[in-house]
Amino acid sequence: MIKKSLIKSFNRALLYLIEMLRIKIEVLISFVVSSSNHKRNQLLSKCEQNNSAHFVNPFMLRQAQHERLNLLPVKQCKEISLFKTPRLVACLMMLIASACTTAPERNAVDTYGVVPSQWSIADSATHRIEAEWLHVFADPALTTLVTHALSNNFQLKAAAARVDAAREQAVIAGAARWPQLAFTPGYQRVDTGAKGNEYGAFEALFSLSWEIDVWGRIKASQQAEQQDADAIAADYHAARLSLAARTAQSYFALIEARLQADVAEQSIKDRRTIADLVRGRFSRGLTRGLDLRLALTDLANAEAQLADARNQVQLISRRLDVLLGRYPSVANDANPIAKTLPQPPATLSAGLPSELLQRRPDLTAAFSRLQAMDLRVESAQKALLPRITLTASGGTSSPALTDLVDPRAVAWNLAMGLMQPIFTGGRLKGEIRLNEALTQEALNQYQSTALNAFREVEQALAAEQWLRAQEQALQEAVVQTEASRKLAVTSYQQGLIEILTLLDSYRSTLNAQSAHLIVQRQLLTNRIDLYLALGGGV
Repeated sequence: MIKKSLIKSFNRALLYLIEMLRIKIEVLISFVVSSSNHKRNQLLSKCEQNNSAHFVNPFMLRQAQHERLNLLPVKQCKEISLFKTPRLVACLMMLIASACTTAPERNAVDTYGVVPSQWSIADSATHRIEAEWLHVFADPALTTLVTHALSNNFQLKAAAARVDAAREQAVIAGAARWPQLAFTPGYQRVDTGAKGNEYGAFEALFSLSWEIDVWGRIKASQQAEQQDADAIAADYHAARLSLAARTAQSYFALIEARLQADVAEQSIKDRRTIADLVRGRFSRGLTRGLDLRLALTDLANAEAQLADARNQVQLISRRLDVLLGRYPSVANDANPIAKTLPQPPATLSAGLPSELLQRRPDLTAAFSRLQAMDLRVESAQKALLPRITLTASGGTSSPALTDLVDPRAVAWNLAMGLMQPIFTGGRLKGEIRLNEALTQEALNQYQSTALNAFREVEQALAAEQWLRAQEQALQEAVVQTEASRKLAVTSYQQGLIEILTLLDSYRSTLNAQSAHLIVQRQLLTNRIDLYLALGGGV
């Protein structure tokens, strides 16, 4: 019985709401057409002069209510039919168009503009790149460190927490699309002041509110939050790739620093040998004291270089520890790492430039933010349309707790309403223009991010060619300086060259070995930068 009564009340309220919606539209249109209250009064008088058994339209009845309490049945006038005025039809069409406004459909490639068909480096292959790049170095120690970093890095964990927060924010934004139901049980005790007039009552009350999302305004807002959540998830993916790349680059930098220290130690041993040789010749009167001073100076410089190399080892080691999410301690130097730098992998297939727009996570994030702003523009435009709300409340109150479950004691009410913004001081229009401006900002930011992504790939592809040529030249330089150093020692012992020539040969050997190690590490670092620029995974 109660269920049937609720259904009948809901149907009556729905019919009333539909009628009120029609009245509200006519009110809006009449304000556009009517230029003064005098004209509206003339229209009402004209209708009342043509009385018949038909009722006037609801808008004219509302006007008549302001004049007198009794409503006269009058004939609906064809001369003032609201929907036969061209300006009114145009306003109605604008209202319908606002209700049908949706966010534009965008494509990542078309949104950027013209994308080249291939990279400018002719040797770069165009087939799809590998999904993961870590295994190409074939270094178990590197794989272990990267895996540890991805599991324990605090910044990455913070990025993951931001993803969870964004997902829940989207849930919160979408909650407004559903009815909000609350239940409030209670008990109150009342004393009227008179003797024996004290009583208590149990209460069980509920309330319901629901904004019916007729135009999709709330849905667009929820979808915008979901796009933002997708963007933050893409940011997390980008942070994950960046962490893996920085860990690998720090790993190779640590290997290089240790090799530089080994080269410096060997150089000190060689310089001490030279210093002992010069000291022996000086003691026998075969050379000047200046030669000994120069040899000792060169030895001191080599010791300073060793101290700097060892300092670089501890700096890079502690930086790697932070990436791994552990305390930066010298004791961590015992972790197993490779003794030499690996050879650079073979030439990488870079894929097509258009694939980059859909593969790189930072571009995915920028595009999702652009789509979010499109949806916010849609939501702001639909905020100009009427809002339909449904509210209900009810409950029961009884001195006996058992009576609360008696359906005959329940009192309730149900109401539906409509709210049409008419004047907001420019707030709603301002929100539309604000979101349109932010959409343009997001569009230009996306295009800028894409352009920078193309630059990073082109730069890394070109750098790899020059670094390979530099590495081959320095490898040859190491061979030649080593040979010249041996010849210089023999020549000095035979008195054929000066001490400066001998010391210069040692310095040339040290510089060539150091430069060769640097360019080997740069090749590996650049390859990792290329993987990162192409959006390769781990």
